[in-house]
Amino acid sequence: MDTVIRPQGCTHFKLRQLARVVTRRYDAELAQAGLKTSQYSLLTHVLRLGPLRPVDLAREMELTPSTLTRNLQPMVAAGWLELTEGADARSRLVRITEAGRDKRSEAQRRWRAAQEALNAELGVQRVAALHALIDECMGRIAGPQGERHAR
Repeated sequence: MDTVIRPQGCTHFKLRQLARVVTRRYDAELAQAGLKTSQYSLLTHVLRLGPLRPVDLAREMELTPSTLTRNLQPMVAAGWLELTEGADARSRLVRITEAGRDKRSEAQRRWRAAQEALNAELGVQRVAALHALIDECMGRIAGPQGERHAR
């Protein structure tokens, strides 16, 4: 007779608990470069996608426009990102500056250190299996946009 394994506890709570622990690790490492993980992500997206409209950046990052605006303000003030004129007088583009490229490069080394530490602590095979499981779950529950999450 096969025993059926049933999940114990709340999946939402367990995922958030893991996310908080992992986030603290990455935040601590990126803080050495003077950034938060959300700021590193923002710099990375703008660098990868090139100058783009804030609304397009918000959609790519799956943020509300107001959240993006709040996140952009300190980055613009620091000189890492800038808002430039778009195709017409009413539109704007978000662009990474040279200082932003340098900051992102510095932060990427810290991010890599955080990733390597996590790989060492959990084991590379376990981390790869976790990524695969997350991607599979996202594909099953995210609906038509699920493929955007498989990175």
